[in-house]
Amino acid sequence: MGTSSGVPTRSRNVSAIALRLPQRAEVWLFDCGEGTQHQFLRSDLRVSQIRRIFVTHVHGDHIFGLMGLLASCGLAGNPEQIDIYGPPELDQYLKACKRYSQTHFSYPVKFHPVSPGVVFEDEEFTVTCTLLKHRVPAFGYRVAEKDRPGHFKAEVAKELGIPSGPIYGKLKRGETVTLPDGRVIDGKTLCGETEIGRKLVYCTDTVFCENAIDLARDADVLIHEATFAHQDAEMAFQRLHSTSTMAAQTALLAQAKTLIMTHFSPRYAPGNAIEIKDLLNEARAIFPNTELASDFWTYEIPRRVEQPEAVVR
Repeated sequence: MGTSSGVPTRSRNVSAIALRLPQRAEVWLFDCGEGTQHQFLRSDLRVSQIRRIFVTHVHGDHIFGLMGLLASCGLAGNPEQIDIYGPPELDQYLKACKRYSQTHFSYPVKFHPVSPGVVFEDEEFTVTCTLLKHRVPAFGYRVAEKDRPGHFKAEVAKELGIPSGPIYGKLKRGETVTLPDGRVIDGKTLCGETEIGRKLVYCTDTVFCENAIDLARDADVLIHEATFAHQDAEMAFQRLHSTSTMAAQTALLAQAKTLIMTHFSPRYAPGNAIEIKDLLNEARAIFPNTELASDFWTYEIPRRVEQPEAVVR
């Protein structure tokens, strides 16, 4: 939704990443820079589906679009509730904006101050965060989808003489059950390939740090800021931002599957001595499976599968 750092450009808005969860008809938003609600209007996403917003830190290019978006959400279909997660200071900012603009939401908005650890969990997902290294407290987020048993092989269960009913439900969930005749059946052997939960990690703003590596361990997708080119590393260290090569090193050390770089400095616009495509080449020299994010670009996170054990009859 937004891939520029600091200020918008003609082709890139400031930070915002949307995670679409079609099975729940929900959108989870990560950061909300100025103009994010305009980006929604230009996309095929619906603000009425926004359910959770995760904010990394309170710099303006990550939060200035938040109040406008929240105000518009009420007019777009009255969401049931929006939960916001972020540094404790964000709550003060939101309360001041509401007070001085006399904004009143027509739906519940609940703020959750975050600290390192689990910030949200339900039957499908666990979201954790950790502190990164920036000029103000900044948090990286990890969304981990829980593993799910594969397709239940009802025909095999019938062949084994397993009576239908509540037992099938337990076997479908991969549980081990004892039949009336004393046989012990492991439900996992009657399910197809386990659907391995996917893992998405979002790290910005930060300079290279160990916490980002730990957070991104074995991630299917690591979205990492790459504000600067490698030759501007000194500037990156001074401002506590990352270079393309720092992002690539983080992905490599974390053994992530795919790196998506975002949060690019406007100094690398087309026609300048260094362009964003050069940052991609720098990163791929270290971590070949690297992509460049652009506004409205989408990426579907592929599933990994685990081969089941053979059914013992």
